[in-house]
Amino acid sequence: MITTAAPFLMFQGRCEEALTFYVQAIPGARIAALDKKPDGTVAMARLSIAGLEIMANDSPPVHDFDFTPSTSTFLIVDTAEDVDALAAALGEGGKLLMPPNNYGFSQRFGWAQDRFGVSWQINLP
Repeated sequence: MITTAAPFLMFQGRCEEALTFYVQAIPGARIAALDKKPDGTVAMARLSIAGLEIMANDSPPVHDFDFTPSTSTFLIVDTAEDVDALAAALGEGGKLLMPPNNYGFSQRFGWAQDRFGVSWQINLP
């Protein structure tokens, strides 16, 4: 029986930096847990955003792969200004895959890939 399911982000040495960035960029986000290894990298962490817990760590081995924009966290917000602010904050040092706009399926939508390679869709329904 499955008791819990959660998205998991695997970083390569920048987990704590990324989680700290998310807490600063996303209103209400918080680091729920952060356990470090003796070398200072993150053994396991939990980030809480609007009730969603995202697990994360620093991978012990270095991998040839990283994050892909086809997997993202979808944030639903209250105002067009929220879309713009989150897209700007999360896209800083990264890139806007879809700058905030009305694309026909939403009043306001933006898609940002942050400086760590993690993708975020921000939507005003």
